[in-house]
Amino acid sequence: MWNPGDIVRVTQKTGEYITEVLENHDTKLLVKVLAVTKFPTQGDLHTSFEVDVPLFHQRPALSYQEKFMTFSNSATRYNGTIPDYKESVRVAMEREMEKMRKMSHWAQRCLVELEALHKEAFTNTK
Repeated sequence: MWNPGDIVRVTQKTGEYITEVLENHDTKLLVKVLAVTKFPTQGDLHTSFEVDVPLFHQRPALSYQEKFMTFSNSATRYNGTIPDYKESVRVAMEREMEKMRKMSHWAQRCLVELEALHKEAFTNTK
């Protein structure tokens, strides 16, 4: 299905990349990174949203032209313009940072609302 030179989008661990197929090995592809579309998730993946863990992972994006094996059925064809690698890292990282800022603001607002509900439900009850 995939041939050397095909441009595909693949997920590697928690990041997503635009890659070039180098070799097809039946169920797996050897690909090389051309650009980043989703910056890898930070932290301990086994305990989501926890910060007090033995090792809070800092995950950089895969390097330009870094090669890795991926399952061929997880690849999807990419037909767009391939962005500059460094610019793609910047954009993906800033997108992830903005997502974290929004999540932080959302969590703070949820906490305010929950505290108000808690006060209403459990203060001055007889």
